[in-house]
Amino acid sequence: MIGIMALFALSNLASAAAPSFQLLLLFRVVPAFFHPVYFSLAFSAAASLSGKETAAKASAKVFLGVSIGMVLGIPLTSYIASQSSLSSSFIFSAIVSSAACLGIALMVPDTLPKNTLSFRSQLGKLRKPSLWLNIGAASLIFASMFSVYSYFSEYMTQRFNLTGATISILLVMFGASGVLGNWYAGKLLSARLKRTVLFYPIVLGLSYLLLQVTHPSILLIGVIIILWGAAHTSGLIVSQVWLTSESPEAPEFSNTLYVSFSNMGVTLGTAFGGWILAGPGIYDIVFGGILFAFLAFLCIFVRIQYL
Repeated sequence: MIGIMALFALSNLASAAAPSFQLLLLFRVVPAFFHPVYFSLAFSAAASLSGKETAAKASAKVFLGVSIGMVLGIPLTSYIASQSSLSSSFIFSAIVSSAACLGIALMVPDTLPKNTLSFRSQLGKLRKPSLWLNIGAASLIFASMFSVYSYFSEYMTQRFNLTGATISILLVMFGASGVLGNWYAGKLLSARLKRTVLFYPIVLGLSYLLLQVTHPSILLIGVIIILWGAAHTSGLIVSQVWLTSESPEAPEFSNTLYVSFSNMGVTLGTAFGGWILAGPGIYDIVFGGILFAFLAFLCIFVRIQYL
């Protein structure tokens, strides 16, 4: 984890000094390759530093950091880039990565999992149909999330005729509610795992439906954005806990599967949303999210009822 954070810092410094777009792209691809590796390790460390009873809460804290980073990091680096330069925003990111690297070195104990399964035993987990249903649910949840969220600004502009300043405020509200939603989802998962996971796609789909049928009132839109933001960000921990619960004896392998298939879900959802945008149009973008949420619900229902 220290090495990957150091690589993030170095890649940001290299990006700040990149003399061409091609080199800048290379300096962004390299840390992106290690991005899922870091999160897999972070989730495993959180689980190993806590007991089985509090594993969901530990994962929620990791996701809380992710949510806060998205709420603060993206607007802050964008502001630095607009007020100074793109290179300055990369330098700022390098400083933050270095601080995180130092924090890990000083505060995170060097724990190693005991009784680690062999590579063959871990791959053998893939023979379980229940695991594939959990993988499918996680992928479809991410597809539902990003088939709509990826086109947030375009939808708000055309559907409600909002200005860029108003959309920026709504994005901040979306992110802030996501932090609270992620925290609350962690508590629900610790208390009632199956029920929370089963009802999650319903809540996410409902937020899309409300977004589609609401009148262009900024007050109503704001309320729905809060609900949507809480549901959207909760999908991070809901899908992670659900997938990894199938193989708790191999947390690193399970978290690697989670990161890989969640990225597949992002790709699928974004592509499908783009297809709707190019075809039926931006007004129908939410129906892609509802469709994926329904398919995720089916995977979860079959897993709970029959496997």
